[in-house]
Amino acid sequence: MSEVVRPSSVYESMRTPFHVRTADGIDLIGEVAAPIGPSKGAILCLHPLPTAGGMMDSHVYKKAANRLPAMAGITVVRFNTRGTSSEMGSSTGSFDNGVAEKFDVEAMLDYCLNTLKLENLWVTGWSFGTDLALQYAKHPGHKGLILLSPPLRNTSAQQLDYWNTDTRPITALVPELDDYLQPEAARERFAAVPTIKIIAIADAKHLWVGEPAVRRVLSEINYIVTGERVPLPLEF
Repeated sequence: MSEVVRPSSVYESMRTPFHVRTADGIDLIGEVAAPIGPSKGAILCLHPLPTAGGMMDSHVYKKAANRLPAMAGITVVRFNTRGTSSEMGSSTGSFDNGVAEKFDVEAMLDYCLNTLKLENLWVTGWSFGTDLALQYAKHPGHKGLILLSPPLRNTSAQQLDYWNTDTRPITALVPELDDYLQPEAARERFAAVPTIKIIAIADAKHLWVGEPAVRRVLSEINYIVTGERVPLPLEF
């Protein structure tokens, strides 16, 4: 019997904690939430700014892990970047304002593609995580980028221009009421890479507060990863 999907809802999946060592010796901790049946694709989640409370359990990613494996057949890989803590534990090292985090992104992509051997993998960044994706997610094995609330905080014009040479798709979900970069400004900032698809999300804010915003984000991720243009259910 189905029930209304609530913020606390958790659905069936196979949960596997992991440790990954970076090239500069940092121990990253995280978790894979995989479907019980076949996986249709996967997302690697790059979380918001640790100094503002961002971590692998930031609510959109936690809800993605709790819902997408069962609802959409999507594998969700979450981890804490260096110096970041969550309920699962802490990754070693110290926050480096998006510089040494390059090694974290590269190690996690290698783990997803060469150890887990995930297919149809998409790199999903949220806020600070979008800068990490744009700057460092260049491994040829993933399918493209999904950007949630991109602030373009420290991605240079040169780093952005890289995506004119890499033709993999990028979709940016930009909240209409974002605190940092709203849709019109995002279109101007991303104009240097005309292939980036900007989707303005009405009534949403940077942190995607509220079930309607979360459902829209997870539905868009499902569409991008699986091609199934159906909103996630309100009851499951």
